[in-house]
Formats: sequence, structure tokens, C-alpha cells
Amino acid sequence: MRNDKENIIVNKTFEFALNIIEFSEGLYRINKFSLANQIFKSGTSIGANVKEAQNAESKADFIHKIKIAAKEADETEYWLLLCLKSPHLNSPEEKLLLDLKEIVLILSKIISTSKIK
Repeated sequence: MRNDKENIIVNKTFEFALNIIEFSEGLYRINKFSLANQIFKSGTSIGANVKEAQNAESKADFIHKIKIAAKEADETEYWLLLCLKSPHLNSPEEKLLLDLKEIVLILSKIISTSKIK
């Protein structure tokens, strides 16, 4: 695997996790603890699974961990869209949603490319 400094998906998911932490803190401030926890867990799990995939024991293990990251990204998107549509919740910044879409596209490409090799 490449060095993390060069690894785009590791860097993007790490930065995304930092932004998710900040967004979750905003939900905590308005006493939306359950939702804040859901977003915090799924949003930070994306990068954790990507990082874990960097040390996969096999190609199949790598693909499996990247697929888990993709599933966590889908779950995070659900919670963020719920916040966006609810008049009683903080709305995520558009950049947060755009960053997530970019991460999902990269993860999908990694999965399809890894299956071919």
C-alpha cells in the first residue's frame, strides 16, 4: 500500500471524520444525543475501515473492509439527509454532503478496480 501522505482516500476520510465530529458536537449542543451518536459513529467509521484496509491480510480482506467503509458512508448519508430535511435539526453544510459523495465514488472505484486485478 502507499504511504498515507499519498493516499487520497485515507486523507479524505480522515478530514471527513474531523468535520463529522464538529457537526455531531453541534447536535449535542441542541440535545440531539442519539442522532449525534449515530452520525458520529458511522461518519468516523468510514475512515477507520479505510485505514484498517491498508493493512489487510489479503485482497479479499481489503475489498471486504472497503465495502464496510462504503456501507458506513451510505448510513452517514442517510443521517445527514435526515438532518437536512428536518426543520428541527441542524442542517449539514453542503460541503459535508459533497465530500461524502466524493468519498463514496472513490470507494466504489476502489472496489471495482480491486475486483478486476
